[in-house]
Amino acid sequence: MTGVIEVAEAHARPSFLSDFILGSEDGIVNVLGIILGLSAATNDARLIIIATLAALAAESIAMGMVAFTSTRARRRLYLAETAREMREMRETPEEEREDVRRILSSWGYRGKDLDELLVRIESNPKAMVELMLAFELKLAPVEPAAPRRSGLLVGGATIFGHGIPLVPFFFVGSDVLLGAVLAVAASGIALFGIGWYESKITVGGWWQNGLQLVGIGLAGGFAGYLIGHILGAAPGAGL
Repeated sequence: MTGVIEVAEAHARPSFLSDFILGSEDGIVNVLGIILGLSAATNDARLIIIATLAALAAESIAMGMVAFTSTRARRRLYLAETAREMREMRETPEEEREDVRRILSSWGYRGKDLDELLVRIESNPKAMVELMLAFELKLAPVEPAAPRRSGLLVGGATIFGHGIPLVPFFFVGSDVLLGAVLAVAASGIALFGIGWYESKITVGGWWQNGLQLVGIGLAGGFAGYLIGHILGAAPGAGL
């Protein structure tokens, strides 16, 4: 299984990026929405801190468990499909051979080249199974440690994201408006930085990626503000 492990490790870097962005962006946007919503409805900075910390605890655990279970499900699916493909190679070899032929034909192989390559792949069952999984079923291998690593990374990134808009409230005292303004500024800078980081290791302009994430974050925060403003202004709101 050395080949499978090597391929799985090659997927670790993009998985790290997607997990980090998922957790940190969710954390920033979620807490920014809560902060702006409460800031529009109350002048109690202590209430905002308590509510945000409660959201941090619940959201980080939830996001980490979602990442863990979804990655574990992908691993289980890959293992199940591997077993199914190996069984079909034994029971219906001609059908599997034709599937490989179609894949190679789609890559532009024809005639003698196609036949020779098909024979070479058939002589290596492991290569044939991995070829079918990758190019017929569009499945990537998931190493055993990936679910735990993904859960910890997403959960940790969520905590990191939650802290960014919350930190200003520990330094502004009772000035909720100043805390909200600083939370928006800190969140915008952090989201832009995440977009910049993404563009450096993927594709796309760093300005475009950065501004896109900032736009998403501010939209979420504005939605929270509207809800807080409407409910806070409602008769009998009590906040």
